[in-house]
Amino acid sequence: MRHHPWPMNRKAIAWATFDWANSAFPTVVSTFVIAAYFAQGIAPDPATGQAEWGWMQTVAAVAIAVLSPLLGAVADRGGHRRALLAACTLCTAVFTGLTWYAEPDPSWTLWALVCVGLATVAFELGTVFYNAMLPEVTTPEHMGRLSGLAWGLGYAGGLACLGVALVLLVQPNPPLFGLDREVSEHVRATALLVAAWTVVFAWPVLLAVPDPPGDRVPMRQAVTACVAETHFLLRGLPRRPDMLRFLIARLFYTDGLNTLFAFGAIYAAGVHGMTFEEILLFGIALNVTAGLGAAGFGLLEDRLGSKRTVMVALMSMIVLGAGLLATDSKGWFWGLAMALGIFMGPAQAASRTLMARMAPEGEMTAHFGLFALSGRITGFLGPAVLAGVTAATGSQRAGMATVLIFLALGAAVLATVRPVRC
Repeated sequence: MRHHPWPMNRKAIAWATFDWANSAFPTVVSTFVIAAYFAQGIAPDPATGQAEWGWMQTVAAVAIAVLSPLLGAVADRGGHRRALLAACTLCTAVFTGLTWYAEPDPSWTLWALVCVGLATVAFELGTVFYNAMLPEVTTPEHMGRLSGLAWGLGYAGGLACLGVALVLLVQPNPPLFGLDREVSEHVRATALLVAAWTVVFAWPVLLAVPDPPGDRVPMRQAVTACVAETHFLLRGLPRRPDMLRFLIARLFYTDGLNTLFAFGAIYAAGVHGMTFEEILLFGIALNVTAGLGAAGFGLLEDRLGSKRTVMVALMSMIVLGAGLLATDSKGWFWGLAMALGIFMGPAQAASRTLMARMAPEGEMTAHFGLFALSGRITGFLGPAVLAGVTAATGSQRAGMATVLIFLALGAAVLATVRPVRC
């Protein structure tokens, strides 16, 4: 096979750097800091916090499942993709910043859950429009490499934001900027950092990657047409069995991944007694291995194949995840988690590339709406099952064990998919 030089143009660079801006939210808010702060500082106890966080993620997942394919079709019809991406990015920043007001008291539970829930919905909807830009910023033979690079930059961005949070906000004692440790302002301020980070670094893709050419239609007309288009796409899936099986597979393993991201820090804090400073250090180390894994597999994916890359990542995470749940040693927990991190990015980045390779041309954003739908239509199930098992058993370890079931189901279905354009 002849390998063409990689055209790293201005659009490709701007597209990839958006992951740097966007990844601060899932890293700091959803996974490592605000999630742990909610469970340890706001909720009455960590198990209750894990369950309440799970129900919030469940409600957010339902909203994302309903809205993502519709808005994707709107973007395809009306040419409003860039404006919708800008609106989602701004909403993510605003609702994240409002989390600052959630003081360490159970009376602030609803405020914290609503703010993070709305920010989560905006963040996930934004990825629909962002992911759909991939085929327009590089050539087909280099999509895997660019997607992996972008995911690696995302982990680097999350790492950098965690580092800034640790050095400037969480670690100093007495705190900088007049922050009051008694009411956890040094931890709550990380939400303000993420909001600013998102706004400051997200703009290049909005300038460099315009909407695709074509006839624009008014937003209201686009909304009306998108309902019919989404219904048409869903009804047509049985005639495209490989696409249908891929979406079902991603439905399961993304439930597992999202649940892992949402509850990893809560589990580490509750089971292994990690402090906020330890969680930040853990997050920084995990982002290093995850970023290296995403970038490294990105270089291999175009040769290895997107489906095979996802399969390797899923099977590795199942084995390492079982070890994580079995160990009572904080040292082994750290080591196994770092190894697992290597495979987190490739599972997501290669899935994005696989959809870009399989989706029909001209319907890319709508299909990435289905892609988001497949990751969220049962997105409530992972957190709900985890929350239910945790509440029923009183064990965070038992709740987290459900993640492995979702990963295994996804891998089993993906094994039957032929990665061809539908």
